[in-house]
Amino acid sequence: MNNIDLDLDLLKGLAKQESNAIDQIYRSNFKMVQKLVLNNKGNADDAADIFQESMIVLYEKAINPQFELNCQLKTYIYSVARRLWLKKLQQMQKIGLQTNDFEQVIPVEEDVAHHEHKQASFLIMENAMTKIGEPCKSLLEAFYINKKQMQEIAIEFNYTNADNAKTQKYKCLVRLKKLFFAEYKHIQ
Repeated sequence: MNNIDLDLDLLKGLAKQESNAIDQIYRSNFKMVQKLVLNNKGNADDAADIFQESMIVLYEKAINPQFELNCQLKTYIYSVARRLWLKKLQQMQKIGLQTNDFEQVIPVEEDVAHHEHKQASFLIMENAMTKIGEPCKSLLEAFYINKKQMQEIAIEFNYTNADNAKTQKYKCLVRLKKLFFAEYKHIQ
């Protein structure tokens, strides 16, 4: 399932008020909105309020049958949250800038582009991990994700000692890098 299909499924779930969809939207987007608010004169409560208001806007759009999502869901949420935060900043008169000057305070295009590039990189890495096959996938996950020691990995994967497990991990890492960079060069 690609990102667009997932985003559309999440919107449908939100429209039906399914808790799984709401939770996933929250987990995937709250920190991004929180960072936006905290980096622009807000606090944690402001971030929670802005995210909640963004979710309400998104819900109202999701239940509208004419609404079409023309970008990634995270981009839409970021845009809504940004507009809501700018409006709130104006109301609170925290800063004495005109609306046109906010582009200097919040470099949105750079943030969104950076966020999307990072997301694309994560997807490529996820794809490379899928393609690498076993036992490399499990070995790399054991070391990098589960933070297991090489001796523990050697026992788990039936290597004669930790040095052999370390050598195999290195070979798997080289294969993973080749798979990753074969795709990564296309997003540069």
